[in-house]
Amino acid sequence: MRAFRFSTFLLLAAFALLVFLAHLPYFGLPYFWDELGQFVPAALDILHDGAWIPHSTVPNAHPPGVMAYLALVWRLAGYSIQATRLAMLALAAAAVIVTFLLGEEVTRYRAPAILAAAFLLLDPLFYAQSMLAQLDMPAMLFTLLGLLLFLTNRHAAAAAACTALVLAKETGALLPLIFLVALYRDPARSKYAAYYLAPFVALAVWFFALWHTTGHIFGDPGFTHYNIAYALNPVRASVALLRRFFYLFIADFRWIGSLAILFAWKRSAIYSTRNWKIVWCFIAAHILLVSLLGGAELERYLLPVVPLVYIAMGAAFQLARPHWRTVGVAALAAGLLAGIFLNPPFPFPYENNLALVDFVQLHLSAAQFLEQSYPGKNVYTAWPLTQALRDPAFGYVQHPIPATETSDLHYSTLSAVDPRSVDVLVLYSRTWEPRWSVLQWQPLREFLSRFYEYEREMTPDEVGRHFGLAPIQRWTRRGQWIEIFAR
Repeated sequence: MRAFRFSTFLLLAAFALLVFLAHLPYFGLPYFWDELGQFVPAALDILHDGAWIPHSTVPNAHPPGVMAYLALVWRLAGYSIQATRLAMLALAAAAVIVTFLLGEEVTRYRAPAILAAAFLLLDPLFYAQSMLAQLDMPAMLFTLLGLLLFLTNRHAAAAAACTALVLAKETGALLPLIFLVALYRDPARSKYAAYYLAPFVALAVWFFALWHTTGHIFGDPGFTHYNIAYALNPVRASVALLRRFFYLFIADFRWIGSLAILFAWKRSAIYSTRNWKIVWCFIAAHILLVSLLGGAELERYLLPVVPLVYIAMGAAFQLARPHWRTVGVAALAAGLLAGIFLNPPFPFPYENNLALVDFVQLHLSAAQFLEQSYPGKNVYTAWPLTQALRDPAFGYVQHPIPATETSDLHYSTLSAVDPRSVDVLVLYSRTWEPRWSVLQWQPLREFLSRFYEYEREMTPDEVGRHFGLAPIQRWTRRGQWIEIFAR
């Protein structure tokens, strides 16, 4: 027993070490997109002012759990980007460990649990999100922990994990709701149901505080409209559901694991246990929830169920013949690893893989050039570059650069701007749109224009004609670009 426990400890330590070593080149990477637009400013408000509802960025429905965690880390270690990255990677390492433990609990075998943890380590979305100061990777950790504790009948601890979950992200309330239903249907365990009211009490306190401070229960009417009313459009909701299914079960060679799941489901009763029924119920409910809510339709919303799908794949591969198991596991692992570096032929959030590093490095080069060549000049561009230029805390500049923000870089938006008010303009690729992209297909562009407000950006020639600005400097990285224009 001692040898087994020590071997398990070594395995879990190896998983955690791999998380940190794999991200070693990015410990000092400046903040990306929503990090510098929402979560880091909100955490700095807690650190500097004790303001649980942010004032340096727009308050919204997201609870302050992750931001409070970052503020605590900065209080102990001092504020730095490196401290932020290490703090998030610590949560990611814990998530891989809990994935393994949950895999063992659900499947009752070690091999599927090892496969699930390995697939998660190779997953492009997890790899990118594990170092970012955002909410969905921590929500994944507490989802897995809540499931593990619930399935091992440690209900007080499971309720505490669920409370941490909803304080990390409000959509986590789905998990304790499923636990309540499961306990209600199980008279032998129904006495524990009251424990799972704690997450809803915590969430109610947060929304009351938000309403009391902002006058709006979700903090901001624009946030509410975009993430509920806008997202509930039947066409957008249907497309979101298809995107969720494609990403979870087809993209990055996951279709191999999905075929293994279908084979196992058809040929055995592997998924018929109580534990698996709860897991599959949560997977289905979460996919539906994040398809109906969330205007941005980001893949990171799927993170709480990604490890569960890999546990199911790991279990299914154990039923395959040894030859096919070896080929399938190797092919799936190779596809996931390739997805970290290779971009798809369609628009996708840069935060899904290392495209986020290309984006940050391009903006860092432009910001340093602007700071050196145009100190004191007002820069006209779109968020999040404006935020990166204004505050040195985000890692792009040594001194603040004045920046005027436009909602986007579309031709219609920029052509309405008075050309005399702009001396320095920065354009950049906000959408993944290389020459070989499917966006070259006109019907698709028309569909996106109708339902997703897609519009082409202003070209360099049009910048010259409208603003009278000349191209000064341009940088490109793996299909992304950024260009500076000035008089």
